[in-house]
Amino acid sequence: MKKTSNRARQWFERLNGSNNMLWLLGTLSFLETIILPIPLELILIPLMAANRERIWLLATVTTVGCLIASLVGYGVGMLLFQSIGTWFIEFMGMQESYQSFQTFFDQYGFIAILTIGIIPIPFQIAMITAGLSGYPILLFVLAALIARGIRYYGLAWLVHRFGHRVLVLWRRHAIITSLAVGGIVLAFALVMQTLARVVM
Repeated sequence: MKKTSNRARQWFERLNGSNNMLWLLGTLSFLETIILPIPLELILIPLMAANRERIWLLATVTTVGCLIASLVGYGVGMLLFQSIGTWFIEFMGMQESYQSFQTFFDQYGFIAILTIGIIPIPFQIAMITAGLSGYPILLFVLAALIARGIRYYGLAWLVHRFGHRVLVLWRRHAIITSLAVGGIVLAFALVMQTLARVVM
């Protein structure tokens, strides 16, 4: 256990001291969005706390890496669903989540993508579903940008304000907080959608 902790610390120190830190962070964000099961916050929060002068740049790089990965997932759903898409869903064990999200997506579209980008559900489901359905790519990118912006820039603000303590708080309350924020965003979006229908 101690060896693992020391290795993790050494790896983090190498990452933090690397001239290619931003590229590596963007790559990790890309991989986490596509396939990595490890939450990026475990690395991102300490990096932000150690680099407060570049905290907003770190949030931007992380968001961009996620958006690029989202476009790849969208492309898989649009062009390669029958081969790579179905294999990926089965490999990740997301069959039930995928089927449930399809119903949600068919009804709410943009709001569904926005919500799943915030709550702790694999975003791959939204990427593949949006691509498969031919959902407008600009709206998909906008929803992903808003959702991941809330996640990463919100995290940057918390680290800027509270420092390393955010990691402890995140480990304890990440799921509850994500669900709460996702619920608020969903409720707000549904109210706006209802008002738009009434006005029109």
